[in-house]
Amino acid sequence: MDLDAIRAQFPPLASGRAYLDNAAGGLLPSRAIAAITEHLSRYGATNAMPGHRPGQEILALKGRAREATALFLNAQPEDVALGPSATALAFRLAAAFARLWGPGDEVILSGLEHEANASPWRELERVGVKVHVWHARQPDMQLHPDDLAALLSPRTRLVAVTAASNVLGVSVDIPAVAAQVRAAGAWTVVDAVHAAPHAFPDVGAWGADFVMFSPYKVWGPHLGALWVSPEHRPHLPWPRLSFVPEGDITGLEYGTPQFELLAGWLGTLDYLRELGGHGTLSREALEAASACIRELEEPVAQRLLNGLLGIPGVTVYGPQTMEGRIGTVAFRVEGEAPELTAARLSADGVDVAAGHFYAVQPLRDLGLYPQGVVRASIGHYTSLEDVERLLAGI
Repeated sequence: MDLDAIRAQFPPLASGRAYLDNAAGGLLPSRAIAAITEHLSRYGATNAMPGHRPGQEILALKGRAREATALFLNAQPEDVALGPSATALAFRLAAAFARLWGPGDEVILSGLEHEANASPWRELERVGVKVHVWHARQPDMQLHPDDLAALLSPRTRLVAVTAASNVLGVSVDIPAVAAQVRAAGAWTVVDAVHAAPHAFPDVGAWGADFVMFSPYKVWGPHLGALWVSPEHRPHLPWPRLSFVPEGDITGLEYGTPQFELLAGWLGTLDYLRELGGHGTLSREALEAASACIRELEEPVAQRLLNGLLGIPGVTVYGPQTMEGRIGTVAFRVEGEAPELTAARLSADGVDVAAGHFYAVQPLRDLGLYPQGVVRASIGHYTSLEDVERLLAGI
């Protein structure tokens, strides 16, 4: 795992800037960029059509992208939908739930949620569903099972929970939460968008009912993906085109796919296959790549957190150790608005983010909404030098 060799595969890093906004979107490896360019150069906006050869090739591309995404999730292709964003897919799923539930039914939202895993389920209030919030305990902002148990009831239909907070970096024990929810007779929908770049999802091990993530957070193009358990997929009444069979996952994929982006995502997965040291793309290759990523990130994340905690006048939110968190840290500098801190750092070539990042509930609970926080977030290509530049700038 030669970090310089890894960084050389990501063209934006050649600019010399320290990119520490990976929670908003990752950088793309060269082969993903090349795959997008090659697709557009060869096919333009040609659609998937069985009647001619280019259309057949594009149809096959869509199938390969679904199969590869299923490997990433440790799932079956027929249970994976691809769309423009995780948020869009969640709203489509909510439309199905609105046809199933009404007055007397309840939904629980974790207090760590990004609005992609909150607003779609709040829409169910329009049909009479009652929404509860499973608040995280301060100051570490971690979720506790006793607090969830107090909210679960025979009326609970769904619990929405993130695998990792996109603003605070707090991680969640998804198998434990899913087991608790299932024992209560309810379903779990997991937002794996922020966790996926740091530890690849495993729907087989998690025990959840629905899992979504965004390839663009995992060094791919702007896409979203949703896994629906085969236990539920045949029975969910989501709105669909008239010719799509009931239960067919393509019923969630409205309109024409972004085929060039599917090609780019396959390029990213090929990069991950190589990172995992395998000759062909497989779940084993992706698990090896995920292990490499964890090993690369560990010392960088540790230095980021410890460095920020050691600067006078800096307040770090969430866990004060790396236990129960990933490489995303939210903080404020005393006497300086978050956007001013971010602007000052960016002027020196260090790019962090400022704001609320759609994480309304956790920041409201902390009294930090709507101004928000400064957020520094790493990827596996982030160097210790990048972090030192951030700390020196602060």
